[in-house]
Amino acid sequence: MKTWLRIFFIGGAIAYRGLFNWIRPYMYIPTMLGSPLFQILFFTYLGRYANTGEGDAFFVVGNAIQVCSMSAVYAMTMAVANERQFGTLGPLLATPANRGAIFLGRALPVLANGIIVSAWGFLVGRLFTNFDPPLSVIPAMALVVVVSTFSCTAFGLVLGTIGLRGKDFFFAANLAYYLLLLFCGVNIPLSVMPGWMADIGRCLPLTHGIAAGRELAAGASLGSVAGLIWTEFAIGLVYGVIGFFTFRLLELESRRTAVLDSF
Repeated sequence: MKTWLRIFFIGGAIAYRGLFNWIRPYMYIPTMLGSPLFQILFFTYLGRYANTGEGDAFFVVGNAIQVCSMSAVYAMTMAVANERQFGTLGPLLATPANRGAIFLGRALPVLANGIIVSAWGFLVGRLFTNFDPPLSVIPAMALVVVVSTFSCTAFGLVLGTIGLRGKDFFFAANLAYYLLLLFCGVNIPLSVMPGWMADIGRCLPLTHGIAAGRELAAGASLGSVAGLIWTEFAIGLVYGVIGFFTFRLLELESRRTAVLDSF
């Protein structure tokens, strides 16, 4: 157990620093903080101009939770697929270290970063729009953000395993980010979407977390949205299991065909 924890915490931190050593404040701030700021302000003011009937809270909550996917989707995809691109996947697969500890450890910094980005999004909404939720809902809203970011990080793990075989995994990550923006009810209620879009949205991460966040912002109690939060958590677990076993399947197949590390 001690070895597992060492790989999880220390190995995850080292791998994150190694794969993202190019990140500097002059890149992080405009990318991870500047982009969410303009996304939230754009959709909130667009909603006002269009007279959608939804208040600022609808757009602020939806986008503030969705922007966690900037870290959860892109960074988690890169945390797996970059091993292949950088030519270090072979040594990684040769190690006897527990695979769960390796990739769960990599997910932890991604999860923390996603929570920071989402918290920044809520702060932006509070400062620049009419979003003013009761202080009593902040702990429950924080729980929703953590669960939603976890679910989206697990979704990023699935995309990362796809990147182990696909050459253009950045395309998959970009496509996934905007699909989440479109299908998860971020700026358009699921009730007005075509049925097939709403059904897809309910199978994706963030959808139920956003719904729970909006109810909390309207003054609902944590108990009344517990079902939505548990559903979001369950969706994250499903994606996490799919991602892990897909990676293991590709790893075993690579030992037979020797193609996983080719780029």
